[in-house]
Amino acid sequence: MSEFTNVSVSKEANVYFDGQVTSRSVTFADGTRKTLGVMLPGDYEFGTEVRELMEITSGELDVLLPGATEWQAFKGGMSFEVPAAAKFGVRVKQITNYVCSYFA
Repeated sequence: MSEFTNVSVSKEANVYFDGQVTSRSVTFADGTRKTLGVMLPGDYEFGTEVRELMEITSGELDVLLPGATEWQAFKGGMSFEVPAAAKFGVRVKQITNYVCSYFA
């Protein structure tokens, strides 16, 4: 799916790492929420509150998932999950667009 319909979009961006990572929250009619974001090249560490699905729509990055010792490569069209209450690392190689889904 290349677009979402019948949603509410936050006017204010979520800005992280001095503007290197930004996203906007999208809320669906059923109350579910996703964020649409962009990550510029760099190394970042994120934390989760709930289980997340990260769908990479374009770009290229390496991810160090919780409990892993090896970085895994992801690019546009690929996705990965992160459990709740976890931290994960990303090394963004080129500008990366993503959709993050949250699961209670």
